[in-house]
Amino acid sequence: MKLRLAGTSLLALSLAACASVPGADASRAGMADPLASAAPAIAAEPAPVEALIDEVSIPYDRFTLDNGLTVLVHEDRKAPVVALSVWYGVGSKHEPRGKTGFAHLFEHLMFNGSENAPGDFFEPLQQVGATDFNGTTWFDRTNYFETVPTGALDRALMLESDRMGYLLGAVTQEKLDNQIGVVQNEKRQGDNQPYGLVEYEQLETLYPSGHPYHHSTIGSMDDLSSATLDDVKDWFRDHYGPNNAILVLAGDIDTATARAKVNKWFGAIPRGPEIQPVAAPVPTLPAPVDKVIYDQVATPRVYRMWAIPGLDNDEYLPVTMGATVLGGLASSRLDNALVREQQLAVRVVAQAGIYAQAGQLVVYADAKPGVEREMLAAALDAEIAKFIAEGPTESELQRAVTTYTAGQIRGLESVGGFGGKAPTLAEGLLYSGDPAEYQDVLRRAAAMTPQQVETVFGKWASRPAFRLVVEPGTRKEGGEDRGGFFTAEPGSGLNSPAWFMDPALASALSPALGMQAAASVAEADRSQLPPMQELKPLDFPDIERATLSNGMEVYFARRDAVPLVTARVSFDAGYAADPRNQLGVQSLMLQVMDEGTQTLDSEALAIAKERLGANIGGFADVDTTSFSLDALTPNLAQSFALLADYIRNPAFDPAELERVRTQQLTRIRNEMNNPGAIAQRALAPILFGQHPYGIPPSGTGDPAIVERLSRADVANFHSTWLRPDRARIYVVGDTTLPEVTRLLEASFGGWRAPATPAPQKNLDAAVPVQQSRIILIDRPESPQSTILGGRVLDRRGTDDLTLLDSANEVFGGSFLSRINMNLRETKGWSYGVRSIVQSPLDRSSFLIYAPVQADRTGDSIVELRKDLASYTDGQGVTGAELTRLINGNVRELPGRFETSQDVLGGIVDIVTYDRADDYYETLANRYGTLTPQQLDAEAAATLRGDDLVFVVVGDAKTVRPQLEALGLPIEMRTMEGN
Repeated sequence: MKLRLAGTSLLALSLAACASVPGADASRAGMADPLASAAPAIAAEPAPVEALIDEVSIPYDRFTLDNGLTVLVHEDRKAPVVALSVWYGVGSKHEPRGKTGFAHLFEHLMFNGSENAPGDFFEPLQQVGATDFNGTTWFDRTNYFETVPTGALDRALMLESDRMGYLLGAVTQEKLDNQIGVVQNEKRQGDNQPYGLVEYEQLETLYPSGHPYHHSTIGSMDDLSSATLDDVKDWFRDHYGPNNAILVLAGDIDTATARAKVNKWFGAIPRGPEIQPVAAPVPTLPAPVDKVIYDQVATPRVYRMWAIPGLDNDEYLPVTMGATVLGGLASSRLDNALVREQQLAVRVVAQAGIYAQAGQLVVYADAKPGVEREMLAAALDAEIAKFIAEGPTESELQRAVTTYTAGQIRGLESVGGFGGKAPTLAEGLLYSGDPAEYQDVLRRAAAMTPQQVETVFGKWASRPAFRLVVEPGTRKEGGEDRGGFFTAEPGSGLNSPAWFMDPALASALSPALGMQAAASVAEADRSQLPPMQELKPLDFPDIERATLSNGMEVYFARRDAVPLVTARVSFDAGYAADPRNQLGVQSLMLQVMDEGTQTLDSEALAIAKERLGANIGGFADVDTTSFSLDALTPNLAQSFALLADYIRNPAFDPAELERVRTQQLTRIRNEMNNPGAIAQRALAPILFGQHPYGIPPSGTGDPAIVERLSRADVANFHSTWLRPDRARIYVVGDTTLPEVTRLLEASFGGWRAPATPAPQKNLDAAVPVQQSRIILIDRPESPQSTILGGRVLDRRGTDDLTLLDSANEVFGGSFLSRINMNLRETKGWSYGVRSIVQSPLDRSSFLIYAPVQADRTGDSIVELRKDLASYTDGQGVTGAELTRLINGNVRELPGRFETSQDVLGGIVDIVTYDRADDYYETLANRYGTLTPQQLDAEAAATLRGDDLVFVVVGDAKTVRPQLEALGLPIEMRTMEGN
């Protein structure tokens, strides 16, 4: 399933979201206001934050069933979809000693079918075209959510109600054993990442044994292994009653309809025991605690951590805002002092992770290579002390609030998912008793004074700190019995839900009271899934076009659900444009472009973005180099002007270049310690050879080359590849094409292409012929092995790949695919495996990705090869697989383009791959005509295993004996840089 970092939605993290978007004060550096010193369009005053806050509103109705289920309804008719979000007031803080990990384990079990809907929960969801479906567990709550076509609402409500009231008859020992294995592999996968053990140290040190937040939500290996069927059934009876739940429906629905449907499906479920409150006071360390641990990391990291108040104490907000100013904004105090000025660190972070009753203030700095950790620690402590003494300036605080408010507005474009309207309402009610708590938080933040932040932040950050250092080296802490922290990529749909943590809770829950009498509501007919009602087809927004006076093409679609505009300026370049003797030059260019223009230095540029509430940044894939803008509509003119300055006039300051070079070299070393990145860096050059795609796909390049790249190299790449005649501009949002054209003409229209011919990439280069073999890369002491297999296909991204993508979906492209159901759901050897068809503009490739427990590495490759061979030779697509494939892909189309970002991505694909404007509207018919014979022929021709090259990253002493039994040639390698 899809995962996000802990505390994902709007209220749970509160202002911690600001930590990802950086701020500081121009006057402190003796600088003029950057907006005033830039171009006139940029100099205009941004919209006041109070006006932005007025735009943040989620009207709702509320009712409660007789059994205690609280229901919130928000009507939003912009798309024919409804988001369901079910929140239970139970998390890992409710677990007694010896049963750590139960809340998260049970969350997994609730996806394995119920009494009236046996089988995997994802089967009927995928059949109806659900999007944004998942579930997560955290300290204070467990939630489940999905967004479905309006015509599938009854079916979704039946499924959610069935696992609330009719689950236990479907929970078997076999399912329990399997999910214990899956969760333990989820833990191993998290532990196997760099810094994967830090969270355990944090929780176990800041919170005393017996405290509800002392242990990880993932639980301990021993507790998970000892879970019995009676244990988990008792856990369900005690915690999952309707009176401990909140249901939110948001989208294409009204309250009268919601009331009738919810009462029908949930009304007969009996109340459960009342959940007893959990005491979770905020602890203070009696004295500073110092500890050093070792991990496979690129550079030492110095931490300072404190336990702080949670959502039940208003002081969490000033602490969080202080953290944002200290180390959460790009112009933050720590960025300016430790990264820009003293150049002791390559990265700094300060953030507040807020739970219901406590939280953590975490500040850390990654040492610049060659800097002693003691020197960095002293400088970090000095900056924290300075901030405690003087607090933020008015300007810093205002930018932090603006940045946060803009993030709230962006999140509310979605009706559901991780951070949309439905979870925002649910969190407010669960944690504060008020669904509209988000508005109060925004207003309190806007009214906050620097003095308040100084006083409250100082109160909590002046106490004894947990001073942790993570040094590069062999791990000497952790082990199989500690919890972990892992997030899967959003949108993958392949990993099970979860946020988690570790052991030792002392306070037992009160005895189970048993299920209480139900309300007098007639039992709904659950003998079969409700039929689908009428489904509205996708109506993809019209694409409007314009051309600027310099020839730049503009593509526009109007979406006015929120006062936002998202834009992208895309150039025909990409990492494939990097010369082989300059691998990494483009990545270096993109990073140094973020450090200032010819009129705005690094800090001033960051301040300008923050004042506007705008996100501006550059990124690349293998084919294109792009610059994105997320802007508030009232600030659109200034935001476009700043974007143009950013793209057209980078300073490429030599001092900033040297600083960014060090950061890029550190990123490369981090990749060389990350098992997934290690595998990717190895496989792409093997598969593609001298073809432009035969480079590490991150684009960070070769460290030896990055060391010697000059400012001239960077500037030359910019002038050669970023030219208006190779650019397209895409805009979606709350504006009009004439207005967009006017603003773009003012900011980009005067940009002229050079007289020299446009450069070309050599995509005609041949790719090497492969022999199936194994490349084993030794990563000692790894609890998991990462398997990455691949072959180059004789297809291009510009070809019609609908058939190929569909064939791959059956094999490994979805949660219900053959290899995921085998290695995860049947064997329990992995947290999730997948296969991928990568389809850039030129040569496509077929990849299999499988992180598996170390002692099953060889067995997993055997199973993957066996599944592929059977799929392509006799055991082709079944009728059930074809039905699921067609129904899911057709019915999810309206939900795929709910937000402006979704629409922009669709337009970019249409233009880049030269598709018709109605491409997505024709997909339903194309999927509907697929046949098993077509899919089988495509799989047999393309998804072959005869030349698959496998890269395995793992502990060679454990893994190699397993691989030698497979009969494939084995090539041993050590990790890069070792």
